[in-house]
Amino acid sequence: MRYFNFKIYKPKFWDTNSYSVAAIFLMPLSLILKVLFMLRKKLVNKISFKIPIICVGNLYLGGTGKTPLVIEVAKILKKLKKKPAIIKKNYADQFDEIDLIKKSNKNIFTGPCRQVAITKAISKGLNIAVLDDGFQDYSINKDLNILCFNSKQLVGNGLTIPSGPLREPLKVVGSCNIVIINGNKNAKFENKIKKFSKNISFYYTKYVPQKISKFKNKKILAFAGIGNPDNFFSLMEKHNLNIEKKISFPDHYIYSRKDIQNLISISKEKKMRLVTTEKDYFRLKKIGYSNIDYISVKLKILNKLKFIKEIKKYI
Repeated sequence: MRYFNFKIYKPKFWDTNSYSVAAIFLMPLSLILKVLFMLRKKLVNKISFKIPIICVGNLYLGGTGKTPLVIEVAKILKKLKKKPAIIKKNYADQFDEIDLIKKSNKNIFTGPCRQVAITKAISKGLNIAVLDDGFQDYSINKDLNILCFNSKQLVGNGLTIPSGPLREPLKVVGSCNIVIINGNKNAKFENKIKKFSKNISFYYTKYVPQKISKFKNKKILAFAGIGNPDNFFSLMEKHNLNIEKKISFPDHYIYSRKDIQNLISISKEKKMRLVTTEKDYFRLKKIGYSNIDYISVKLKILNKLKFIKEIKKYI
């Protein structure tokens, strides 16, 4: 029985270690896209701003923890007596991330391009900009580039879109200053990155779920429409929550009322508690389902004092 509307999901072959038939078949298209991107990169006019620009980006498409890190970086900057603006390009399907950021920082600026949003922020008296995404936006000169990875996926099969999950070839990591890995320490991956630049600093983060005691000893139907839903499910299981059923949706999935009614029906039929992510919750709230449970997380930066000290060098 089909419960949900059809949507495009992240291909499973993106995260395999070996080249699959599908990945090889798509390589010509990946090559064309790489050439087009390189041309765009060379032809673009770069703009410098009078305030420092910190970019938090990724190479792996979705699910690397950019937005939680942006929120933490903005908090750090506030404690350093700065007035940070969070900058996002205005994508219609990413209102969930904007609402999530607004919970902790009202100074978020969006626009049809990031330059417009930064200009708005400067006009309002903000004195430092934190880009949520934008590593691939070469029209802006950045003072600090931070790239995010998740220890479960890292770079997937290592290929660029559509053969793999990377927005650009891994070698571009050499132009970043800091690499953040959400999850377990991985010396092998660090050494792989150091081949492109020995000056990159590495830091690790982990998600800390908030107020999960109310979900203990409950049968749960967990669902998520984020970059890597399995990471959310694994986090729940790591904290000993009893997930009876998992349902994944594509990143930034726009839920319909029928979708939610189907989820509610499944959960009631099996006597399970319906639980999702905070980002998904903001999408559900837009269509009138504000009573569905969600788990919010805080991002813990390991070796945070050293991280703060490094941030200071660029601002």
